[in-house]
Amino acid sequence: GLDELLSSGVSNRPFTMDNSTPDTDYGNEKKKFKGDRLPSSPSRVLHLRQIPSDVTEAEVISLGLPFGKVTNLLMLKGKSQAFLEMASEEAAVTMVNYYTPATPHLRSQPVYIQYSNHRELKTDNLPNQARARAALQAVNAVQSGSLDIANTVAAEGGLLPGQGSVLRIIVENLFYPVTLEALYQIFSKFGSVLKIITFSKNNQFQALLQYADPVNAYYAKMILDGQSIYTACCTLRIDFSKLINLKVKYNNDKSRDFTRLDLPSGDGQLALEPPMPAAFGTQNIIFPSYAGAAGLAPAMDFAQGAVTSSAAPGQMTIPGVTGVSRNSVLLVSNLNLEAITPHGLFILFGVYGDVIRVKIMFKKKGNALVQMADPTQAQLAINYLNGQRLYGRVLRATLSKHQTVQLPHEGQDDQGLTKDYSNSPLHRFKKPGSKNFYNIFPPSATLHLSNIPPSVTVDVMKNLFASIGSTVKAFRFFQKDCKMALIQLGSVEEAVHALIELHNHDLGENHHLRISFSKSTL
Repeated sequence: GLDELLSSGVSNRPFTMDNSTPDTDYGNEKKKFKGDRLPSSPSRVLHLRQIPSDVTEAEVISLGLPFGKVTNLLMLKGKSQAFLEMASEEAAVTMVNYYTPATPHLRSQPVYIQYSNHRELKTDNLPNQARARAALQAVNAVQSGSLDIANTVAAEGGLLPGQGSVLRIIVENLFYPVTLEALYQIFSKFGSVLKIITFSKNNQFQALLQYADPVNAYYAKMILDGQSIYTACCTLRIDFSKLINLKVKYNNDKSRDFTRLDLPSGDGQLALEPPMPAAFGTQNIIFPSYAGAAGLAPAMDFAQGAVTSSAAPGQMTIPGVTGVSRNSVLLVSNLNLEAITPHGLFILFGVYGDVIRVKIMFKKKGNALVQMADPTQAQLAINYLNGQRLYGRVLRATLSKHQTVQLPHEGQDDQGLTKDYSNSPLHRFKKPGSKNFYNIFPPSATLHLSNIPPSVTVDVMKNLFASIGSTVKAFRFFQKDCKMALIQLGSVEEAVHALIELHNHDLGENHHLRISFSKSTL
């Protein structure tokens, strides 16, 4: 059977099956979930089990979507199992790290995920793969924003009806307030949201939402219709609107045109900045009990009542997130002793929140404590950095039992292993509503560069990155704004090293380079 094949050490060969493969080959697959075997080492192929029998291909794919591109899918309907292949191992690691503490649900049933021993899925010769292929094509069309592919799909299988790009959304069982920001957060998973208008009609909270592309609208409706934002309440009912284009007069908490930041707010004040997705724009913990849709799993019961505004303007406290852990201190382990410094950890973790203090353990220098400004930022850093490769080792990040990082006593020499960054000018999230809040992305091989002075050329920038050992695959300045550029390096790990090394690098003319991870590719 398959299990013997897997355990016989041929884990690096591609997974190929022909039409004659009997279904019984999968019979032993469940054994390894009983806890007697550790999950295999990270792989971009994931094994899912306990999938409800009526679940569609699109729903299974949706579990992987927030973490990266899904490149293949094999559904084993009779066995309630599936194999999902992600484009990269990094994406699979992020996905497993997120879903391990927060089990995802499909059709209200928990689904269990672990790494497969296969390194890739070969399904070309298999029967009944047409639906999986069509679903993958539709998703990839949405993710790459390519209408050509989408039109091909529509022509082949009629997957995309001739619908527009405006959705009408009704939220039923509104036990907790749903904000425009929350809708933006959820629906942005499926493509570029241009405009949102919210209103009450027939005593119901409703919204009109316009995507850049009908494909995005189709896919969002397919995945989100009938899903609940929080466990057992705030259920989304979604239809296509007959409207072709929304007209937004004001940018405020009821309506927003994301393409026009110059609109007034309607009360004589200047318009708001573009929305700062609640709690730092993380895809994973805004809606802690968001069941199933787009891979946002119910991480905990939403028991503490409604969403409340915190003291800091422009930020939201999500009950259930703050209720889970009041701790802002992370334990970071499996670090490379030769390469790691407090400053390096400050810069890297500073991508996901404001780092207050860092302590590398005196007796155990492969471990460090990192104190973030608040628990939401700490959780965000775990979601994005746990499992990430750093200086040749796989970094581990969890919540620490310590509530604060102690500074050394006066006169005590700790070899510079403890640093206080509370007054650092490099904090990205000090300013409420800063655009950094909604540009938070997982580590990626492509970096977004900004604050580049006019005199600096492409070659100067390429050489700068090459000088620290990076492989520069591609580079381009933004056409509209030459202060910004994208650079693609040889791997995610290289990009992480480059960000640590070169963020805040002095480019001359009083310009210090700003670096963040990008969601774009070159």
